[in-house]
Amino acid sequence: MIPLLTGIDRDHGLRSGLTGYLAAVSAAVGVGVESCTMDLDDPASAYVALDVELPHHPGRDTALLWDERHGWAFAMETHSAEDLLVLAYLGGELVPAPARVRGFVAAIRSAGGTVGEPVPPDLRGDRGELFARLRGTATTSIPFLSRAG
Repeated sequence: MIPLLTGIDRDHGLRSGLTGYLAAVSAAVGVGVESCTMDLDDPASAYVALDVELPHHPGRDTALLWDERHGWAFAMETHSAEDLLVLAYLGGELVPAPARVRGFVAAIRSAGGTVGEPVPPDLRGDRGELFARLRGTATTSIPFLSRAG
């Protein structure tokens, strides 16, 4: 018996769906796909560089982070080479509408980045659920996004 979906098929489906979703989210938050990268390892993850500076943290770059466990997070670069500092998690759902992600960024920006202790939500389901959620956003490969996965 030969399975209908091979690992290559699943990776292509994830890459295609996540590429389309990141293109929609990046457009919603006002940046281009050149600001995005993704990693298809387990857990799949993505990074979207933002053009947002927080008033209480001048000179620090900000970004959206996404992974298939916690969904979207708003993060800030540190002054050293350490990992990003997560300021807040969106929560609610793993693949929210791009407009909801835009609202999340706007809320963090208007709060100046001063938010309570970030607690990562556990949103992970199985990869089949993730494929189903991303299926409507599937697109052909975008060169900037394809490099990272």
